[in-house]
Amino acid sequence: MAVRLDLLMDLDMTEFAKRLKLLREARQLSQSRLAELLGIDPRSYNRWERGGNVPHVDTLIKVADVLQVTLDELVGRKEPEEDLKIRNHELQTLCQQADNLPDEDQRALVLVMDGLIKKAEMAKLMAGKKTR
Repeated sequence: MAVRLDLLMDLDMTEFAKRLKLLREARQLSQSRLAELLGIDPRSYNRWERGGNVPHVDTLIKVADVLQVTLDELVGRKEPEEDLKIRNHELQTLCQQADNLPDEDQRALVLVMDGLIKKAEMAKLMAGKKTR
């Protein structure tokens, strides 16, 4: 894959830092958790969000993959897509993997998830009745 190095030429480090933090927070990831997912030291990641450093191009690709955005979205050349409905990274990954399961297993997974959601909704309703 050819990586366009001009991607970093006009990169405003302050804007990159803001965008990186926004994308991370939108996915409900802590700095240390994202650093762990990237396989880097949390202090290195912290410097990126403070605008003190910019990751190497190879690492930028990895960051974009983990945050589920394109490189252009990550560095601010394009606005991120708004269809990111699953903010929990681990849940998003599991959903992507579940998409490859056989239909029967997917149906079973849907039933389990539906049951858990209904259980949570019922608990919320019951808690509301107790406070009245």
